Amino acid sequence: MSDRTPDDRPGLLEDRVRDIATLMDTVGSERAAIMGLSETGAVALLFAATHPERTRAVVVYGSYAATGSTGPIYPWAPDPAEAAFLEHLERNWGRAAMYIEMFAPSLVGDERFEDWFAKLERLAVSPGAAVALVRMLLEMDVRDILPAIRVPTLVLHKRDDKVVPIEEGRDLAEHVPGAKFVELPGADHWPWIGHEEAVEEIQEFLTGMRDSPEPDRAVVTVMFVDIVDSTRRAAELGDRRWTDVLESFYAVVRRELDRYRGREVDTAGDGFFATFDGPVRAIRCATALTEAVVKLGLQVRTGIHTGECERMAAKVSGLGVVIGARVGALAGPGEILVSRTVQDLVVGSGLIFEDAGEHELKGVPDRWHLYRVVK
Repeated sequence: MSDRTPDDRPGLLEDRVRDIATLMDTVGSERAAIMGLSETGAVALLFAATHPERTRAVVVYGSYAATGSTGPIYPWAPDPAEAAFLEHLERNWGRAAMYIEMFAPSLVGDERFEDWFAKLERLAVSPGAAVALVRMLLEMDVRDILPAIRVPTLVLHKRDDKVVPIEEGRDLAEHVPGAKFVELPGADHWPWIGHEEAVEEIQEFLTGMRDSPEPDRAVVTVMFVDIVDSTRRAAELGDRRWTDVLESFYAVVRRELDRYRGREVDTAGDGFFATFDGPVRAIRCATALTEAVVKLGLQVRTGIHTGECERMAAKVSGLGVVIGARVGALAGPGEILVSRTVQDLVVGSGLIFEDAGEHELKGVPDRWHLYRVVK
């Protein structure tokens, strides 16, 4: 976290390689698999070349051997010699996530993620140290050591990475003897976004096998929320104003999910799919957001069901999810419909319902008794 001084030699590759060895010594690790992300891929490769006896394998992700070795790295960046760029970086570090559209295009407009990443910047490194590291990554070159690497090497790269072109990863892999190159789908540069395929590839590379975990089955309360007449409203407002309305809608839903401890599972244009650990909180959340979106000139329909679902990582699936979606599709403007299971589970909560009759749910066996939340 300390700011660098002119005498510090900030971010030298050899210093970072020494850091790895020192850390391994400290924790008593004689030999390990080393992974490097983005510019730290070069650090991992240099460690493998200089300490093969301590390197079981090396994995690099979204990395490159030299700045601009086969194409421009960081195409958003001006000439690193221009002081204005580094001054801009230092001045804005930690205020808001910079260049989200390059590093995480799938999360552009996600205010929660942008706030989280800005906080991560502030916690990770000081502005002065950030500038020192950027100077290093814009100048480093480890191409000459690649043919000397004699440990198993895996190179992973996203197909549409906008920060480090995939050609850089291919070029790197071609110059490491016996390296395995794997192209991954997606455009997000940061490895913690859409990482499932990468984890599987790394596990198979290091252990020779992949996990095929059985889904975790549990009783889950699911909630589906959709904007009523969204197509008509979008046509009335135009693309730009409708985008602003959608962003405000997302913010309202996420605020209420946080308030009632719901978990966002998926979004699809004008709809949200979320889960809760109990139906009372789901209904309270639905009621709050139904009232809140009126200020945006919107109405929503909501469906809630509690049933057995399959959970694997962040995904939730199964018949319980299908039932929740079908219940939501039957709701009218400003209406919250729940299944009989939900109504039975919240007895004693003070919530009031009225009978909404029996319905057939598309793709679901039998007829289902639904109830409308009144209060």
